[in-house]
Amino acid sequence: MLAKRIIPCLDIKDGQTVKGTNFVNLREAGDPVELGRFYSQEGADELVFLDITASHKKRKTFTELVERVAANINIPFTVGGGIHELSDVERLLQAGADKVSVNSSALRNPQLIDEIASHFGSQVCVVAIDAKETPDGWKCYLNGGRIETGRGLFEWAHEAADRGAGEILFTSMNHDGVKTGYANEALAKLADALPIPVIASGGAGAMEHFRDAFLIGKADAALAASVFHFGEINISKLKQYLCAHNVNVRLR
Repeated sequence: MLAKRIIPCLDIKDGQTVKGTNFVNLREAGDPVELGRFYSQEGADELVFLDITASHKKRKTFTELVERVAANINIPFTVGGGIHELSDVERLLQAGADKVSVNSSALRNPQLIDEIASHFGSQVCVVAIDAKETPDGWKCYLNGGRIETGRGLFEWAHEAADRGAGEILFTSMNHDGVKTGYANEALAKLADALPIPVIASGGAGAMEHFRDAFLIGKADAALAASVFHFGEINISKLKQYLCAHNVNVRLR
């Protein structure tokens, strides 16, 4: 059985790591290069670096910052934000990223998933989905949760997998930043339905939330930001806790 992964996420705005609650009130949380190096040493399995202003302000991810982060870590590294075409992917991979995450651009142009997978391999393509539970079911949102699309979470995740996505990164906007646990019911439904790994995002506030994401939500990986950035949860202690609760994780 594959080890479950713990993934700190660095949301980047204007070159600084930030963390908000429900995508709006953003607080600064430190230098991305220092945090990347720290998490790499702490035993994180992977790192995700999202330029949260890139899609919204129509600008490219800071390639130079990606290079600096990549030079300081020795774990797989995913980059997202402002990726609209193959040349963006190539630039980020050359800067040191192992994978790219596409979100709004893939919803607007699903063919982008096919192109990334065919040119660089499915293992490079992570499709991030920001979704909110509404009276009409789970719906996908664009541009950091600013624009509702009408697309359903489960049908879009299916399509992304069919087009060649290597992983789905699912953020529940209802749970994001609130620290009451992940959207385990929706996660389990995704995990059961899809042939590719699902990364849980949105809601981590305590160690048991990670345990539940793996055991109840059947997630392959769990991503979190503020609980790590502000020192509320230590990654090596989290892994020891998970190990004690029969979750298979890589210990250092």
